[in-house]
Amino acid sequence: MARTSMEGGLVEEKAAELKKELQRAVKAIVDEEEDECSVESTNRAMQCLCALRDLKLKPLGCSESLGIGNLSLLGLLPPKEFLCPLSGEVMNDPVVLSSGQTYDRPFIQKWLKDGNQTCPQTQQILSNMVLLPNHLARKLISKWYKENGLKPPCCPLVEEDMPGTLKVDTGYLNERLKKLSSSSVSDQKEAAKELRLLTKQMPSVRALFGDISDSITQLLYPLLSGAANSHPDLQEDLVTTVLNISIHDGNKKLVGENPVVVPLLIESLKSGNIETRTNVAATLFTLSALDSNKFIIANSGALKPLIKLLDEGHPMAIKDAASAIFSICIAHENRGRAVSEGAVRVIMKKIKERVLIDELLAILTMLSSHHSAVEDMGELGAVPCLLGIIRENTSEPNKENCIATVYTLCFTDRTKLREVWAEEQTNGTISRLAKSGTSTSRAKRKAGSILERLDRSVFFAHTA
Repeated sequence: MARTSMEGGLVEEKAAELKKELQRAVKAIVDEEEDECSVESTNRAMQCLCALRDLKLKPLGCSESLGIGNLSLLGLLPPKEFLCPLSGEVMNDPVVLSSGQTYDRPFIQKWLKDGNQTCPQTQQILSNMVLLPNHLARKLISKWYKENGLKPPCCPLVEEDMPGTLKVDTGYLNERLKKLSSSSVSDQKEAAKELRLLTKQMPSVRALFGDISDSITQLLYPLLSGAANSHPDLQEDLVTTVLNISIHDGNKKLVGENPVVVPLLIESLKSGNIETRTNVAATLFTLSALDSNKFIIANSGALKPLIKLLDEGHPMAIKDAASAIFSICIAHENRGRAVSEGAVRVIMKKIKERVLIDELLAILTMLSSHHSAVEDMGELGAVPCLLGIIRENTSEPNKENCIATVYTLCFTDRTKLREVWAEEQTNGTISRLAKSGTSTSRAKRKAGSILERLDRSVFFAHTA
């Protein structure tokens, strides 16, 4: 692309500044004694060379080519709010997660596609994977570029089909779905494998399922007929295709409310190989982003096999199982069912083993609002365990979840105050948390309330 005269002049001006800076850095290196050669001078020279290279490779107006280091060398220091927490670079396409935090789209997409289901900054388990454009941030960043004589970067396209793939329409998709009702298992496997690949690579194909009547039931015919029971690869491909389809927000209701889907997923969660069970857990997590689906999934009996999968602790599956349980239990009515199915016992066991502690502490705190969960936690030694984590863990969200759960235990079951008092006398864990300058405001409030309750209890004990 040709530069405008203004951009060209700005490039030449910045290049001249960089050359002068490079000369100073090189002179400093040459003038120093060999054994005193400054690493700082060398690094500075290399930075200048890199910035000059970038200016030559691409016009300054194409600001997406300039990293934060090169912008700094050009005398430009972007506000820290414009930087993506994952890349450390100025955001080209800022989007907001369900946690409320803003990231650059390609970097947070990679984070999520790598299997992470938490917010990188807050460590909260995400209630959904929807990425909403942050129009205000984009407007402010664009304004900053223009004020500094730079052309704002073009906003990249939101997820699109893989380049070079074939054109898939409803007719093509119907043909593949009909193959799944074929009597030939080899035909079913071929169609299932292709649909899994297409729905992974082409978002447009996911949307097409909503345009075909009874498409989801046709897709799952081999599971309904039992043909897939003795073919784990076929079962895995079908389940994974449902997962891919469910990523499309418009399909969550379509898939979740189909009467055959959730029961078949639960059956696969019980009987499939570990890859299938992992993908079922991920599918249930994705579907449960829709509130109405949370009840469908829980009422269909998904929590018990999800808790079993969590208990088994397979590295591939445990995170997806925990995420699904958390999302389903956001609905308060589902928490009692999770507790009755043994969730607290399994979660406490994993926490004591220091397995997936961030996610499991978040679930435990959520379940602590149910009275039966409090009883289970008390019997399983939750108080000393959680206070121990506060002492050893540097994660402020984890400390907050621990003290919030201890707070609920103390104010629901007064007998737990004695345990807290004994621990406080020995270690002073809660007092330190209440005074810590790094603690969250919620953690400090909960710690302070516990200390006040302890003071009152001791006072009454002395005056009785």
